Amino acid sequence: MTWKLPVSGPWRVVADYSQIIIGSLLIGIGVNLFFIPNQVVSGGVTGIAILLHYAFGTPVGLMNLALNVPLLLIGWKWAGGTRFLIRTGVAVAVLSATIDLAGPYLTAPTSDRLLVICYGGLLDGIGLGLVFRGRGTTGGTDVIARIAHRFLGLGIGQTLLIINIVIFLVAAFQFGAEAVMVALALAFVSSRVLDMVQAGLSASRQAMIITKDPDGVRDTIFANLHRGVTMVEARGGFTGAPRPMIYVVVGAHEVGRLKLRVSEVDPDAFVAISKAQEVFGEGFTPPEPETG
Repeated sequence: MTWKLPVSGPWRVVADYSQIIIGSLLIGIGVNLFFIPNQVVSGGVTGIAILLHYAFGTPVGLMNLALNVPLLLIGWKWAGGTRFLIRTGVAVAVLSATIDLAGPYLTAPTSDRLLVICYGGLLDGIGLGLVFRGRGTTGGTDVIARIAHRFLGLGIGQTLLIINIVIFLVAAFQFGAEAVMVALALAFVSSRVLDMVQAGLSASRQAMIITKDPDGVRDTIFANLHRGVTMVEARGGFTGAPRPMIYVVVGAHEVGRLKLRVSEVDPDAFVAISKAQEVFGEGFTPPEPETG
């Protein structure tokens, strides 16, 4: 049986805020264990706070909070409203408090660059993934990116890239090129882990099947995989002859059974299988409603 988060009512809100809080705690722990002691700068406001810490000795968490307060107010007015303000405010507050309050009790487990990249990226990616699954954000430069997109027409990704390039250039001047290379590698690991957490470990797969026996393939999918299918009227590009296509979404663990059953019905069937990043609806996780 697959455990699913509640999808409505107060339990959905509890589940969302639990993920935001746990995710923020993990990010803060990762900052204390791997970023600050190894002079590794993350992107965004936390990275700026780390730079200020090494330049002026200011507390990282306090500066992260101070820099985020005006951005939260801007985001509340122009980028996301009250829901954005509350959820992002919780994430920022927990993250900042964790960095400063837990810091004295946490000791860096390693200074090995490879381990810093792997485990720092793992904690950061899991933490961010949980925050995003709770439909929150960690504030910071994504607010600036949203505002730039709204008023200047700049792409959100483009703006974030420009901001992070500036941060890493300052870090290179302050810590040296090697620290920045470690930070970039860690960010790559974090982004991959983040994608995995958001999509889930058992991401679904979508298959497009072109076969001379569409009814037989449809029936074997119904009987053996218990999945619905969509019959698409297609036409061969070279011959111009009708070539019905079947579209079906299955779990990752069902791909082997799908290929076996299709080949039993039509060994010459053309099958293209790819990852479906997110699937919801009948037979899968229901869509999540908006909550406070």
